[in-house]
Amino acid sequence: MVQAYILIQTEVGKAAAVAGEISGSTGVISAEDVTGPYDVIVRAEAENVDLLGKMVVAKIQNVEGITRTLTCPVVHL
Repeated sequence: MVQAYILIQTEVGKAAAVAGEISGSTGVISAEDVTGPYDVIVRAEAENVDLLGKMVVAKIQNVEGITRTLTCPVVHL
């Protein structure tokens, strides 16, 4: 299992709607609005890196109001 934090920038005023829509997606552990350079932080999981990438591109980036994402896979050193 691969987990990642997905940092999301949204259009002005869209953070709550984006977090709400993403939170219901398969593989999403949590989606929260935050302050700072990003508007929403998502914790997600998938069986492998390829499926994680597909989830980000096919599901998350297609949500209306998102302008940019940054995916940060969790590593165990």
